[in-house]
Amino acid sequence: QVQLTESGGGLAQTGGSLRLSCAASGRTDSSWAMGWFRQAPGKDRDLVAAITWSGNYAESYYGDSVKGRFTISGDSAKNIVYLEMYSLKPEDTAEYFCAEGGTYYDGTYVPDFWGQGTQVTVSS
Repeated sequence: QVQLTESGGGLAQTGGSLRLSCAASGRTDSSWAMGWFRQAPGKDRDLVAAITWSGNYAESYYGDSVKGRFTISGDSAKNIVYLEMYSLKPEDTAEYFCAEGGTYYDGTYVPDFWGQGTQVTVSS
């Protein structure tokens, strides 16, 4: 069973930055896809960013609301993914969930495993 451990959430001011980290344990091979979702109270859980690996080639995807402000990166061999968040806005406030494995195609990601979530709060 793969377990995902997130860290790095917290409080930031509008225009500030935060960095989220997620490490997957229990996997015996390299990850091929990892990502971040977020869910605000009363709203659906939405894909924020995803990264897929094929050999040494990595491809990333971003939701429209975070393009140009967030950057996803990681290391498939170490099963680690990061989300660097810049120019934060109050509407970025949500619980952020790390995800791993599963299927990804053209902006739709259905992971196999989920983290417990880490809260990000952006004050205005």
